[in-house]
Amino acid sequence: MKTVKMKSQSELNEELENYFSNTIIPQLFVDANLLLQKFTPPAMKQFSLKHEFIGLPIQDIKEHFRYPTLIDNIKVVIATGKILEKEIQTTDLRWYQMNILPYHIRRENRTNGVIITFVNITNRIQDLKEQEKLIAEYELLLDTIAHDIKNPILALDLTIQVLNRPGKNAEQHATLLKNMASSIIEIKKVVDEMAGAHWNKERYQSVEELLDLQNILEDVRLTLAPQIMESGAIIKQEIDVSEIKFVRRKLRSVLFNLLSNAIKYTASDLRPEIVIRTYAKDNFMVIEIADNGIGISKEDQLSIFEKFRRAKVEVEGTGVGLYLVYTVVVNAGGKVTVESEPGKGSTFKVFLKLKDT
Repeated sequence: MKTVKMKSQSELNEELENYFSNTIIPQLFVDANLLLQKFTPPAMKQFSLKHEFIGLPIQDIKEHFRYPTLIDNIKVVIATGKILEKEIQTTDLRWYQMNILPYHIRRENRTNGVIITFVNITNRIQDLKEQEKLIAEYELLLDTIAHDIKNPILALDLTIQVLNRPGKNAEQHATLLKNMASSIIEIKKVVDEMAGAHWNKERYQSVEELLDLQNILEDVRLTLAPQIMESGAIIKQEIDVSEIKFVRRKLRSVLFNLLSNAIKYTASDLRPEIVIRTYAKDNFMVIEIADNGIGISKEDQLSIFEKFRRAKVEVEGTGVGLYLVYTVVVNAGGKVTVESEPGKGSTFKVFLKLKDT
């Protein structure tokens, strides 16, 4: 029978030493007493380790790893003998794939420490975040397009209903036909943008430009002309700050949804009265839209910015408008607030960062 020669402890230590000297990724060997016994040269660079740290308790040098729960993770692996794998972010904002493997001495049937491997995945995490951002932007784009194409269709439907009512004179007919033409132009614009986004990805990217808020408001007012005429809405403007650097379609969507809601959520026996104010505050442009509508309860105010959540189901809508407003503004570093009481109207305030132009 062939005799298998067991390797001596010195031979095992030499192999371990050779392994750590030639490994090209950051790796540590911490023994069962939580003393740092070995580390690879890349670990010296990544975590500024020094040879004199060998033999020191990991507790004394834990700041070099900039990961607060490292010692607790090591203790768990030593106690359970199970591998621990996790993605971690250190306090210097780098990301690592950390693997903690139990170091077994088989002939003694015990765990004599752990080997810890760190693989820098910062670039991968950043790429994933960029992809998530693009996906979120694309989803927001789809929601916006679906919402934008619905609005002129509703305006067309409303105009046709008004046209079918008896007693219209030539001037009223001309106004209504103009509203229909405007709605058709809006639908064509959205369809063209959809096609452009498909064939030319640059076309629908979020490109900021210097905008005049009053021009955007006029565009929105023309789009809402059928609703304004049907409701008899009175819209006043008090514009102190007009210029802002923002994405045109997004600012238009924010204003459209807030104004459309202000008209829509008004008691049937009242004429909508809306005041639009803008002013500067703490390096923000504040767009304030106040109405005399039906108001929103405190309870409903907690959920109105959630997707598909609607405070009043008896009023036609999809529950997407305020979600789009909130998402666009927050993603741009701003915020949206609401002050309202049932029966006393609502005031929405949009805070948009003022940037160097």
